[in-house]
Amino acid sequence: MTIPLSAPDIGEREIEYVTRVLRSGQLSLGPLVSRFEERFAAYVGSRHAIAVSSGTSALHLCSRALGLGAGNEVLTSSFSFVASANCALYEGASPVFADIDPLTLNLSPREIRMLIEREYAWDSSLRRLTNRRTGRALKALLPVHIFGVPCEMDAIGEIAREFGLAVIEDACEALGARWGGRSVGTFGAAGVFAFYPNKQITTAEGGVIVTDDAHLAALCRSLRNQGRDDESGSLRHVRLGYNYRLSDLHCALGLAQLDRIEDLLAARARVAALYSRELANIPELVLPQACTTGSAASARSWFVYVVRAAVSEPARLRDSLMAGLRRRGIGCQAYFPAIHLQPYFRAMDAEAAPPLPCTEAASNACLALPFSSRMSEADVREVCAAIREIICEVHLARSAQAAHAAPA
Repeated sequence: MTIPLSAPDIGEREIEYVTRVLRSGQLSLGPLVSRFEERFAAYVGSRHAIAVSSGTSALHLCSRALGLGAGNEVLTSSFSFVASANCALYEGASPVFADIDPLTLNLSPREIRMLIEREYAWDSSLRRLTNRRTGRALKALLPVHIFGVPCEMDAIGEIAREFGLAVIEDACEALGARWGGRSVGTFGAAGVFAFYPNKQITTAEGGVIVTDDAHLAALCRSLRNQGRDDESGSLRHVRLGYNYRLSDLHCALGLAQLDRIEDLLAARARVAALYSRELANIPELVLPQACTTGSAASARSWFVYVVRAAVSEPARLRDSLMAGLRRRGIGCQAYFPAIHLQPYFRAMDAEAAPPLPCTEAASNACLALPFSSRMSEADVREVCAAIREIICEVHLARSAQAAHAAPA
């Protein structure tokens, strides 16, 4: 690709930190893991951080540590990467999807309430919500801060408290985002971040769980290390666990990125502003907003720059843009295909799900453009010029088709 979809921002500091670990001879289970955890917890304002091998493994450990299992349901968004639903499936629980807000593309508190009122009954003896169709108990809410936009966590938290539901925040795309002056990921029982190379900071692969609950933190530390009862290196295993550890090499890279995090976030915001300026006068596209709330204390963090086709056949225009950009060597991707329409999910013979019109509309219209903190103004202009050119080509092709179809 001439312009890739994403690119990590790696400098001399990252190379230096990783080289030190290589020369130390202690590549894993060393001091940099706890150092990275302490730094990360301090950055987001959480008491505990548990570094793990990926955002997916972090979601899985949270699901297991909070006791999700067969007979339980987790209410989440279908407009997300599949890991948001898979973490429940790993434990035998069932994801249930509420529709999203058409502006923020996040799980809508209004839709959550409507779904609960329509699908669930309150069991006063067990003090839980039971799905009238499936008989399963709703045990948790899993909001996803999609594309770095913060969910309405005050309203979601109110619902959780009202019905005794745990909250797991999927903040894998939202490091640096804030709701009401507070970092996302710190509102629920646990929050999860991820550090794949396209994220705001990277550890190459990796993730982290944040929580204020000391017991939950200790349990997740044990589960990530094959169920050992402590971190002392003994081989005493007290529970079924996993190899979800993160190495010192990864944490060295993460520490160097945390040193630069404000600069990295600012650079991504700069690229987003360039895109918004260059694409401002294209009526066929809806552009992402810098902030989708009225509160000055709430702000998004730029994970990707996603435009939406705003025409009568959005999928057709989106797919034409995607094909045209790729022919020009410009990376792009349809973000996100709805989880409930994925082949593997439809094959599970799940019960009929409520309609999700806003989710499906977004899935048909959204296109992620090349985005990273390293993009230059010239790169952004090249992408935007290509978009304008492709849209003109689409209009010309349709005009030609209409003229050909017209009666003589």
